[in-house]
Amino acid sequence: MYCYRSIAEDLFWIGGNDRRLCCFEATYPVPQGVSYNAYLLKDDKTVVFDTVDQKVGRTYFANLAHLLEGRCPDYLIVQHMEPDHSAQIADFLRLYPQTTVVCNQKTKTMLQRFFPELTGINTLIVSEGTVLETGHHSLSFLMAPMVHWPEVMMTFDSSTGTLFSADAFGTFGALNGALFADEVDFPHEYLPEARRYYTNIVGKYGVPVTAVLKKAGALGIRMICPLHGFVWRENIDWYIEKYTRWSSYTPEETGVLIAYASVYGNTERAAEYLACRLREGGMQVVMYDTSVTHPSYILAQAFRFSHAVFAAPTYNGGVFVTMETLLHDLAAHGYTNRTVAIIENGSWAPAAAKEMKNLLAGCKNLKMLEPAVTVPSAASEQTRTQLEELAQALIAAK
Repeated sequence: MYCYRSIAEDLFWIGGNDRRLCCFEATYPVPQGVSYNAYLLKDDKTVVFDTVDQKVGRTYFANLAHLLEGRCPDYLIVQHMEPDHSAQIADFLRLYPQTTVVCNQKTKTMLQRFFPELTGINTLIVSEGTVLETGHHSLSFLMAPMVHWPEVMMTFDSSTGTLFSADAFGTFGALNGALFADEVDFPHEYLPEARRYYTNIVGKYGVPVTAVLKKAGALGIRMICPLHGFVWRENIDWYIEKYTRWSSYTPEETGVLIAYASVYGNTERAAEYLACRLREGGMQVVMYDTSVTHPSYILAQAFRFSHAVFAAPTYNGGVFVTMETLLHDLAAHGYTNRTVAIIENGSWAPAAAKEMKNLLAGCKNLKMLEPAVTVPSAASEQTRTQLEELAQALIAAK
């Protein structure tokens, strides 16, 4: 059964939603599911923008067949070769063998690797600034390498001001019948998942994202059609500003993320004591137990806030395993430009602080507040004094 939505008189969403997926890219929990977006432009020439993940392929092809009304697509534009968007290319070309695949040279190479059975297909190789006229629409192509694969490109329809943005400007979460961001309360219901999507999927590639944003900013964008999440037709500048902050590693808000690991509760109580003192000083605080919360959620909050405190016990002569995972993820995703403090716990040979600093050593421009606070098994009066001093130092570091 087909299930599409109209975007404009001649532009349609033909994607699908997956609410049974447990982990996106086998890594990131998606309890609200995810959408796989693809689009159909019915002009003098018929253009399809990308395919979808194999899990929603049946819906995709039903939507396509219904809207084509017997026509064969003239073009299939392949903007990104990650399998959640390219999985149906071979099936697409078996159904519509006369279609010309529009892609760049890097994408063509990947096509041959992913689908060696595809031989003799029609291709149109495009590069930066290439223009494709479809009748009433004029499509040009922007190369977006490492946003977040090397072959990625975006397509801009200058006739309508529509940017088909590949994986940029996406979000986790199924669409639930909505398509446009203004059909939902996006800032409250979806912004956390948009932030988590960006920071975990694209976050490492801030420099390439910034470069693409500069190119796109000169285009006069009036609508954004990403490959995941909602289509943007209102408040576009607000969303672009979020991407500008995330890609430049600029905090959205002044506040403190406290991430802690605690085996028997003593480290947790030290973190709670610090949180109380910070709140009394007027600081916003969010807290996460690394043994309970998936690191993708904590990483997103680390990008959101200006300050972070990492608290963990010494474990096997190093740092507790869930904290080690989190700090490794932060370093891998380019965490930078933040004020950071460390709390360690150790009953006889505290070593967590040293290991935590080593894990963060690859992060650029971190202001590390010294000294680290050491909790000797359980917090003493001296420890509480040190935590109060740390709270004041964090507040002063605004």
